[in-house]
Amino acid sequence: MPRPKKPRFVSGYPTIASFVPQGMPITGEVMLTVEELEAIRLSDFERLDQESAANLMQVSRQTYGRILYTARGIIGEALVTGKALKINGGNYAMRGGGRRRRCRRGRE
Repeated sequence: MPRPKKPRFVSGYPTIASFVPQGMPITGEVMLTVEELEAIRLSDFERLDQESAANLMQVSRQTYGRILYTARGIIGEALVTGKALKINGGNYAMRGGGRRRRCRRGRE
């Protein structure tokens, strides 16, 4: 039996739930979890190193690296293939308390 996943801590639920290409037909959709978006936010927007970002999300640096690698792959697929990018689900908790969410999602 696999070990249950611990929730990843995020700063808040995203205010934008999807990105859709303009001026071209949508060729599908890909899903990005809330914790994957948080990893992108911490590394690429806040410019934190992986160790600091991992500490904020309360995961190991190796786990953070895997989350970030997966998130960048999903975003790359959406940009290169013209797919809509939806942000939803995951296994996360709000930093400092608040609601907790656990949700499975499928990918194309």
